[in-house]
Amino acid sequence: MSQGEWFTTYLQYENMKDLLNVILCMSQSFMAITPMLYQITFKDREILFVHTGMVGGVVAHYHILEEKPSSKFVELNKMTAEFRFTDAIGNNNQCIYIPIVNLMHSTLLFPIDNLN
Repeated sequence: MSQGEWFTTYLQYENMKDLLNVILCMSQSFMAITPMLYQITFKDREILFVHTGMVGGVVAHYHILEEKPSSKFVELNKMTAEFRFTDAIGNNNQCIYIPIVNLMHSTLLFPIDNLN
């Protein structure tokens, strides 16, 4: 285990909406930061994750998908937390548009070995 992994906490979410609520909360915080949504294939699983940092460690919030998303953005309604995948940034003022960045490699080691 690398030193970087010692300070990484992994939080797996049951569904996509819960993962997106992390982004929604961050975007409405004092700093008003909208993190990137990363996609990676890790051990033959499609993972979407948000990588957040804090003093003394890093948190990788993730959800395992059935298949790799083909869209480039997630449209997330700030009022209802409803979401949809889309290929373009829209003009709905009630929504934030989160880019999905496709990664080829990462040093993160998601703890998914014991999943069915």
